[in-house]
Amino acid sequence: MPETIFSQSEIEYLLSQRIARISTASAATSDDGSKFIQPDVVPVGFDYDGGYFYVSGINIIKSKKYKNILKNKKVAVVVDDSKSADSWGPRGIRIYGDADVVTRQGGYMDQTGHSEHTYIRIRPNKKWSWGIDERIFSDGKFNVTRAQGGVDESVP
Repeated sequence: MPETIFSQSEIEYLLSQRIARISTASAATSDDGSKFIQPDVVPVGFDYDGGYFYVSGINIIKSKKYKNILKNKKVAVVVDDSKSADSWGPRGIRIYGDADVVTRQGGYMDQTGHSEHTYIRIRPNKKWSWGIDERIFSDGKFNVTRAQGGVDESVP
């Protein structure tokens, strides 16, 4: 398991969440034959085991996200919410990582009635978080914490 880039409170936050958004991208061809990169973002369920994120779904091997990561292992994931439905208090984590495909028993898909054992596994290598370790705003500035390779940095 890779060394974590997340603080303890970020790990607790991730373990409390069930929905994320994953962004993948791959080359595509337009009607006129020109090539371009097409990003694709979708909401997904996920598991986090302290080192990796796992994403699956019904018929995962037919999904755009699955096909994209076979061509391009770079992904972005966002897990976010609001601290309260009564007030504006956004918090979340944006993650860049590398994805591969694994077979996994005991994942969240086992609880859906559609047991699927093929998962996209994501190794996080860079992250930005807000509203988890610190207040989202301080002295009129947006507080974001980032880490890469295990080194945390505050970004004003």
